[in-house]
This record gives sequence, structure tokens and C-alpha cells, in this order.
Amino acid sequence: MAVDMTDTSGGDTAKHPHILLGVTGSVAAIKVPDLATLLSALGTVRVVTTAAATHFFSEDALPADARPVLGDDGEWSTWNQKGDPVTHIELRKWADCMVIAPLSANTLAKCAQGLCDNLLTCIVRAWDFSKPLLLAPAMNTMMWDSPFTGRQLAELETMGATVIAPMSKALACGDVGTGAMAEVHTVLEKVKGCLDRLPVCV
Repeated sequence: MAVDMTDTSGGDTAKHPHILLGVTGSVAAIKVPDLATLLSALGTVRVVTTAAATHFFSEDALPADARPVLGDDGEWSTWNQKGDPVTHIELRKWADCMVIAPLSANTLAKCAQGLCDNLLTCIVRAWDFSKPLLLAPAMNTMMWDSPFTGRQLAELETMGATVIAPMSKALACGDVGTGAMAEVHTVLEKVKGCLDRLPVCV
């Protein structure tokens, strides 16, 4: 799938920033259409998914300007020779801000270790941490309470990522506890705050 990268220098942050929304395999991904709609009011949104994320929402539910969804199938489909655009690098250049919501325990572990086995994790591996990277974890309470989780989030925070803390509520699995992704309006406000602090393009 070809990706329109007419402008790969970053958005005019003062007017219409470029927001990259990463989505991973969590039940909380059912909230992605609502989140993408809200983020579209702040700037141009592109959506990158892992394979597991696509089980939880339909591309047709996204706002028209956030389509098509970008996934692993499109990573190398337009590359034929040296010098051709590489999708994860072009997206990394294009974005003024990246938010991964929801961030599953699996993708969190990959990002903290620098693994890059899909389009989304390749973008994170190549990310310029002078630009905002926001993480909205979503997982079972026992996963959230695992010492692995705290260690991995701390590693990413050390690099410059911002963690949007999950909520405590009844989870999809039936357990009650911390691990539910933050409300979409909370994620929106965190993204807006980061964009407001970006240098103004002149």
C-alpha cells in the first residue's frame, strides 16, 4: 500500500500538526475510532496497527481523513530498489507526535527492548525523542502489577516517552483493578499538551 508522504518534513505545528496513532492488540482498541476522531480536530492523523489490533475495530469506523490504516502488509509493498521510500522511516519523519493507544504488554516489552518486528515497533525504534512519544498502556491487572511492566515503562520514560496512566475499573476479562486504558478525552488532552509545547514553525 502506497503512503502519501507529500510532506515528510513534519507538519506546520502552529496550524496543523501531524499525529501518528499507534494501535496494538488490546480490547481497548475498540475505542480507537473515537480517539482518532478527537485527534483529527488537532491535526492530520494517520493510524498504524499491529496485526492483533485489527480484530477490535473496523477501518470504516475511522474518520475519512485517518484512512487507510497502515500495517505490516504495506511496509515494503512499494519498495523496489535502493532510494525508494521506506514506510517506517517516512512515517517517523512525517510525525510531529506519536501516541500508542492502547499499548499492550507485548508491544511494551518489545519497545523497551528495542525490538522491531513490525511496522509500529520499527517506527518506535527509529523515533526521534526530541518529538513527543506518548504511551497509553492497557492490560490485565496482573500484567500491570508485574515488575516487568514498571521496569519497561521506566526504561522508555528515561528515553523521553510520556506514560498516560491506566485506570482502575472492571476489565474486559472480568477482573477489577488497574489496567484499563485511560479515557479517550484524557489521551486527547495529553496529546494536545505535548503539541502546545512544540516549537512554532515559521
